[in-house]
Amino acid sequence: MKKLLSAINAAGICLTPWMVAGAMTTGLLLSLPVKAIAQQQPSAYSPEQQAALKEAEQLAQQIVKLSQQGKYSIAIPLAERSLAIRESVLGKEHPNVAISLDNLAAMYLAQGNYQQVEPLLKRSLAIREKVLGKEHPNVANSLSSLAVLYLVQGKYQQAESLYLRSLAISEKVLGKEHPLVASTLNDLAALYAGQGNYQQAESLHLRSLAISEKVLGKEHPSVANSLNNLALLYLVQRKYQQAEPLYLRSLAIDEKVLGKEHPEVASSLTSLAALYYAQGNYQQAEPLYLRSLAIYEKVSGKENPEVARSLNNLAALYREQEKYQQAETLFQRSLAIREKVLGKEHASVAESLNNLAGLYQAQGDITRTTNFLHRGLEIEAQNLNLIFAVGSEQRKQNYVKTFTGTTNITVSLSLKEARNNSDAASLALTTVIRRKGLVLDVVADSIQILRAQLDKNPETQKLFAQWLQIQQQLSVLVFSQSLRQATNPKTQLEQLDAEKEKLEATISAKSAEFRTQTQPIELAAIQAKIPKDAALVEIIQYRPFNVKAKTDAQKFGKPHYAAAVLRSRGEPKWVDLGEAAEIDQLAIDFRANLATGRTFKKLARSLDEKLVAPIRHLLGDASHLLISPDGQLTLIPFEALKDEQDKFLIERYAFSYLTSGRDLLRFQSNVKNASAPVVLADIDYNNQGQTVASAKTDGVRGSQNQRSGDLANLEFEALAATKEETDAIKKILPNAKLLLGKDATETAVKQLQSPNILHLATHGFFITDAEQNLNASTDFEGTPRAPKILQVENPLLRSGLALAGFNKRKQAINNNDDGVLTALEVAGLDLRSNQLVVLSACDTGKGDIKVGDGVYGLRRALVIAGSQTQVLSLWLVDDAATKDLMVKYYQNLQALKGRHEALRAAQLEMLNSQEYEHPQFWAAFVPSGNWTPLNR
Repeated sequence: MKKLLSAINAAGICLTPWMVAGAMTTGLLLSLPVKAIAQQQPSAYSPEQQAALKEAEQLAQQIVKLSQQGKYSIAIPLAERSLAIRESVLGKEHPNVAISLDNLAAMYLAQGNYQQVEPLLKRSLAIREKVLGKEHPNVANSLSSLAVLYLVQGKYQQAESLYLRSLAISEKVLGKEHPLVASTLNDLAALYAGQGNYQQAESLHLRSLAISEKVLGKEHPSVANSLNNLALLYLVQRKYQQAEPLYLRSLAIDEKVLGKEHPEVASSLTSLAALYYAQGNYQQAEPLYLRSLAIYEKVSGKENPEVARSLNNLAALYREQEKYQQAETLFQRSLAIREKVLGKEHASVAESLNNLAGLYQAQGDITRTTNFLHRGLEIEAQNLNLIFAVGSEQRKQNYVKTFTGTTNITVSLSLKEARNNSDAASLALTTVIRRKGLVLDVVADSIQILRAQLDKNPETQKLFAQWLQIQQQLSVLVFSQSLRQATNPKTQLEQLDAEKEKLEATISAKSAEFRTQTQPIELAAIQAKIPKDAALVEIIQYRPFNVKAKTDAQKFGKPHYAAAVLRSRGEPKWVDLGEAAEIDQLAIDFRANLATGRTFKKLARSLDEKLVAPIRHLLGDASHLLISPDGQLTLIPFEALKDEQDKFLIERYAFSYLTSGRDLLRFQSNVKNASAPVVLADIDYNNQGQTVASAKTDGVRGSQNQRSGDLANLEFEALAATKEETDAIKKILPNAKLLLGKDATETAVKQLQSPNILHLATHGFFITDAEQNLNASTDFEGTPRAPKILQVENPLLRSGLALAGFNKRKQAINNNDDGVLTALEVAGLDLRSNQLVVLSACDTGKGDIKVGDGVYGLRRALVIAGSQTQVLSLWLVDDAATKDLMVKYYQNLQALKGRHEALRAAQLEMLNSQEYEHPQFWAAFVPSGNWTPLNR
């Protein structure tokens, strides 16, 4: 029985059928009893009991045949009778009773009657664990069966843990090439595909297919299932040429082995039709959809989830053909079935609602479009809560991406067909604020929830210690001599990465135990946090949606930027800013010219015309812009743009940078446990014991855009001005703890406990190349060595800060203190009650850009660690100029200016000076997070 994986709104994913005694069964494991059971002596039963058991066995045989024919309604009373007989004769905890429970559950599952299925499967599992032990193959069977149920219900976390346990038992007891292993791999892959984890899903599908072909033969229904699921994986990635031959082969196997009216055949027909539909080939798709629907209605009845899926698919096809009345009837019927059978918050219900919204949008009915889209998005918001329990950070990113389509559709609606509709505008901004930067919020919350439990829970302490240790090991591996000497550094890195992913998944699950359930964020809550003199400017990169396009590839256009403006009162307003490619190039050139002191005015004016001029009329009298950029715009200082009067925007507005407007709800004062301010400066990168301030310096804080060999050869010179900077800050903050010279170590930073202010005056680095040549060397080599290339994918391992002993890290005896503090390690710092982190260094605001999820670098790490406010830099900064800027900044903070306003005042003072008027000197540092004055 092929089941729909509801999170993928295309064809159905097929859950692997299992063969017992030659019988093809449903997606659940439909078992046949063994005729002779060792512990069951015939003499133990009376002739009447033996006759009853024989009847039960015959009924089980009939159930299998009826299942093959898809006659589930007829099979159910037989399954109930078989179960009753075995319970009466064998007792309620006999293994054969578990078989009957499975058979009955399978029939109910085939009909979509999920409420009946779960108690039957749980009872079956309990019997087998008690009687057979927890590592018996039949226990693995039961675990997979229960996981199937949770998978089709969208309960991914529960399904995954059961599948993994089932797989471990099967591989241990049966070997790695057993059909049950193939079955579990196939279903686990379907789960990962539903979460957008396509790479992992593909590898599992391929392994499952190879096992099934080898063990069962190339024309077995299990092979057909694997082919179908692999094809679907290619379909959702628009790899149509790879998908079609797999679908055709799957259909041919099913028709040959099962007959032309079996539900498996219907599922294969639906899958193939979905492929043709995606390509705009409606004439080929329609007869396949109609034939599939007819089979499902005949076999499963008219209120089955598979019937609902067929109706939905056929309706979508009619919508594309502008047969709107026919489409609406089928969409509504599909919705009614799904709400009745699956419940009103199931992902498939959201799909139906969104499809109806698209139908009304195509007809120009904006009111109904907005209403149905709102209902669908509310269900999606509930399902997005699954992100809190979905594995590692990478898996969370993959899961969030599966919701990108409806984000694009909602934003497009507010900018095109419903551009003057306040409901559509509010819906679009609500959707963006709920989703943008969500992964960062979730990871940060998980870490902080776990930290709060450290004193109460030894298990949590151990888990957290392991997480910190794996970060340390990864950082040491990438930056130490041992990595370059290792025979296979790629393997070492991959192993540690895999361990890190497992720990992140465990942290997600553990923190979910302590998390209080929250409702999706509402726009009114955000608006209440916007000051009267401010405006929230939410910028998003999106792909315009064309509801009338005929193929999937044509439905979404080239990426654009759009901005929504929200004041403390009134409705949000949206503006399309133009194609992202053009704006991105302007942003890249602008930042490069600012960083190098080249001509920038034309670029500054062009970017203002693209980004700010279109929304200027919406800003009104706002003097404070709470700006949440996206894409390349996360790496430019809006302060340095120039308006129509040739004035820098910093002269007109105060800027505060956010990951999303949702940040406004996170700015809560929690400084009860904060310790005294800490300043690290005048750092001895060589650990030579000399007076660092007198050492040779190039006058620049930073990595000077090193590239491919950087991780191997990165070295820094002393920063003379940081000693003066520290002396001046100490006068302003007399209770500050100073860590200078050789004392400014990695260990000292890691031992800090929520300093109220953390100021690090040092070199920062961000390595743009993921590809690293581990043999790169500044030493002369007579015979150049072949390059040893390593892909360092994690941007948090390619960005960080230099501390004491950085230049001598190759000779470091203690790998825990090599002078390298990567962003990955920064994420593990205790900054729960910290109000401000200032990274008085270069490139500390840079990182890898992920559209919709911000910059992966030091700022992200600081937010995860718990910091409320961050001041970081976007390029290489002049040592002396930075010292002057920082001293002025702290003086302004002491004068009770806000955390961001204090920086702006210092920057304006430098702008008005002759020496530092170029934005190269004052615009590098940008403030993010909470802008209010420090709590004293």
